[in-house]
Amino acid sequence: MAISSESRSYDRDLAQALSGRGAPKPGRIIGPRGKAAEKRFDVYRNNVAYSIASALLDIYPATARVIAEDNFRRLAALYLERHPPRSPLLFEYGREMGAFLARFEPLSHLPYLSDLARLERAWLDAYHAADADPLDGETLASCKPEDLPGLTLKAHPTMHIVASPYAILDIFNANRGQIAERRRINAANAQTVLVTRPQLTVQLAGISSGQAAFMEQLSAGKPFAEAIGAAQARDPGFDLASAIALMIESGAMLPPAQ
Repeated sequence: MAISSESRSYDRDLAQALSGRGAPKPGRIIGPRGKAAEKRFDVYRNNVAYSIASALLDIYPATARVIAEDNFRRLAALYLERHPPRSPLLFEYGREMGAFLARFEPLSHLPYLSDLARLERAWLDAYHAADADPLDGETLASCKPEDLPGLTLKAHPTMHIVASPYAILDIFNANRGQIAERRRINAANAQTVLVTRPQLTVQLAGISSGQAAFMEQLSAGKPFAEAIGAAQARDPGFDLASAIALMIESGAMLPPAQ
């Protein structure tokens, strides 16, 4: 059954009203006996905002812990006003959080926060990504040596690379219960993180700039030889053997197409 333009307009007005604290209630919403229902709608809007903030808190627990939960809920309310949900799936919400934080002046004294949010988003995307058998050592070893320079691969659906001028992996681990004892972190240490899910558990690993370039090029469909060249250009100390071992152990790539 086709959805009428009137229904689409109503849905849009309702979404805007629920997303903005000062937005007017849609005229078609009325209370018992035709009353205005302003207070009832405000209660419903507050409940929606609280639920969405709670969902964002589940998606970005490390980011929330850094700034404290109360502050994160206030931030979530502002985010909701500017980025209303577009999907009924709550785990899909909040994709613009990293960019939002990068432009959020009150938190500019925490410049790593936007990259931390990007890493948490990558973790969630890896968690929900489709299952697929990754490239294994036997399959790679079965390739003829003369074919390796032209070999092309594709990234595993769970694979993401997040690079930052800040120590986002250390901050992530310290604020998501991955480190038994809290320790002082030098946030100015640049880190690049490989996110994968080789089995059922999402894994994060710090990688070198050369390893990142190697896998980024392979993910873009570049042949092995070109990916190696890009890695060496970015990191003169690039070690191919360790990069291949990392690629296999992490399950970062798919087997070559048959």
